[in-house]
Amino acid sequence: MTGWQALLYKETLRFWKVGFQTVAAPVLTSVLYLLIFGHVLDKHVKVYDQVSYTAFLVPGLIMMSVLQNAFANSSSSLIQSKIMGNLVFLLLTPLSHWNWFFAYVGSSVARGLVVGAGVFAVTAWFTELSFVAPVWIFVFALLGAALLGTLGLIAGLWAEKFDQLAAFQNFVIMPMTFLSGVFYSIHSLPSFWQNVSHLNPFFYMIDGFRYGFFGVSDVTPWLSLSIVGLVLVLVSSLAVHLLRIGYKIRS
Repeated sequence: MTGWQALLYKETLRFWKVGFQTVAAPVLTSVLYLLIFGHVLDKHVKVYDQVSYTAFLVPGLIMMSVLQNAFANSSSSLIQSKIMGNLVFLLLTPLSHWNWFFAYVGSSVARGLVVGAGVFAVTAWFTELSFVAPVWIFVFALLGAALLGTLGLIAGLWAEKFDQLAAFQNFVIMPMTFLSGVFYSIHSLPSFWQNVSHLNPFFYMIDGFRYGFFGVSDVTPWLSLSIVGLVLVLVSSLAVHLLRIGYKIRS
C-alpha cells in the first residue's frame, strides 16, 4: 500500500468505524424529509408529467445527502486533526500535496456515495423510480461528491475551530443545497429567483442527477456537466494550491 492509499484507507476507516453516526443518521434524516414533504405535498404539487412529487423528491434527497456528507467528511477530519494536534504526524510523512488531496477527497467521495446508496435503498420503497440514463446518475453523483469533498478540504484548512467550520456549513453549504431545487423545480419560482438559481452550482448537480432518473430536467444535462466540471477544476486547483503552501497547517 502506497502512502496516499494508506491515508485514503485511514480516512475511509475513520467514518466507517462510526457508521451509525456518519451513514445511518443521514439516511434517517432523508427518510423523515420524504415522509413529511411527500405526505403533505404529493397530491398538491406536480412538477413533471407522469412523475409524482414523491418520485421527484427522491433524487433530490439522495443528491443532497451525497453532497452534505462528502463535505462533512473532509472538513471534520481536518479540523479534528488540527485541534487534537495529530496532524503533525501527517506533516512528518513524505506525502505530497497531491497525495493529501486524493486521499481526503477520495474518502469523501466514498462516504457520499455510501450515504447516497443508503438513502436510495430506503426511499425507493416509497415510490417507483425509473432509470432513464443511469450513466448520468453515476457521473453527477461522482462529480458532486468530489466537488463537495474538495470544498470540505478547503473549509477544513481555513477553519481553526469548530465554530468557524459550522459557520461555513450553515451559511454557505446548507443554503446553497436547499436553494438548489431539491424540493421544487426552479420553473415554479419568479423570474428573478430563477436567474439567481442559475448562479448556484449545486442546482446543476441536482438537476443533472435527477435527469438520470426521469430523462427530463430544468436545463440540459450537458450544460450541467460543463458547469459542474468547470467549478470542480477551479475548486480543486485552489485546494491543491493551499495544500502545496501548507495553508494554516505548517505554522
